[in-house]
Formats: sequence, C-alpha cells, structure tokens
Amino acid sequence: MTRPTSDSLTHRAAGAGYDDEAEDPPVVPLSRAEAQALRARSPQLSPWRVVAAQVAVGCLSALVVWLILGRPDFIGSALYGALIAVLPGALMARGMTSRVSTLSVGSSAFGVMLWSTVKIAVSVVMLLLAPKLVQPLSWPVLLATLVLCMQMYWAALLWRKR
Repeated sequence: MTRPTSDSLTHRAAGAGYDDEAEDPPVVPLSRAEAQALRARSPQLSPWRVVAAQVAVGCLSALVVWLILGRPDFIGSALYGALIAVLPGALMARGMTSRVSTLSVGSSAFGVMLWSTVKIAVSVVMLLLAPKLVQPLSWPVLLATLVLCMQMYWAALLWRKR
C-alpha cells in the first residue's frame, strides 16, 4: 500500500472529486428524552463544588500547618493562601454562571475572557498585598496552600470522569 503524497492530499482537499458536505451525515436534533438521557450520562460539574473543595483543602492545610509545624502564627499564611485561590475562583464562578454569560456563544466566550482576566488580576493583587495583610507571613506556607487549592481544578476533571 502506498502512502498518499502531499500533492495528492492537496489535490483532494482542493475539491477534485471530494465533497465534504456529502460525507457528513445530516444533523438530527435530539428529542427531549434523548437530551435528558445525554445529560444524565454526562452531568455538569458545578464550579461551586470546586470552590467548596478549595475551601476544604485550605482549612485542612491550615490544620496540618498547625499540627506538623507547631506554628499557630503560620495558620494565617495558610488561610490567606487558600483565600487567594478561593476568592478569585468564586468571582469567576459567579460571573460565568450569571444569566448574561449564558445568553449566546459570543457572550459566553467574552465572559470567559473577562472573568479569567478578573481572576488573574485579583490573584496578583492579593499576592502583592500579602506582606501587608498577613503578619507574620510565611511565603512557603502561603504558596504551598495556594498550589494545593489550585489542584482542585484537576480533581474536578477526575470527578467529572466518574
């Protein structure tokens, strides 16, 4: 069997005997029952569930800092690290679940860009304010908790596959 050359692929793609529309099956809308069955097989994951998981991991991280390090003064760093993940995530979840963001594909795409920018900006500002707001500040504890809380987005992908 010979492999097609790039010239033969270009020739086919240019329309010589290849009709893209004729090969695609017609689009058939789903009935109400079929749509409900599809939703039941692949349920949506609420962004609020991810935010709740981030809160739980942040609180657990603060508890671990207190128990393992024995430094109750670093609990504030752990909780603030969690807050840097939770607050921007909650803002984005609120913005993305609003009525305006679900009106059309265009408004949804714009909403993703807008709320992603807001999320990044709020996170950066909170990181910059950390030395002023958290005393005493432990950067390793804050950043470790922030990273642990951000891992909940990966965990959400695993929850969705189940």
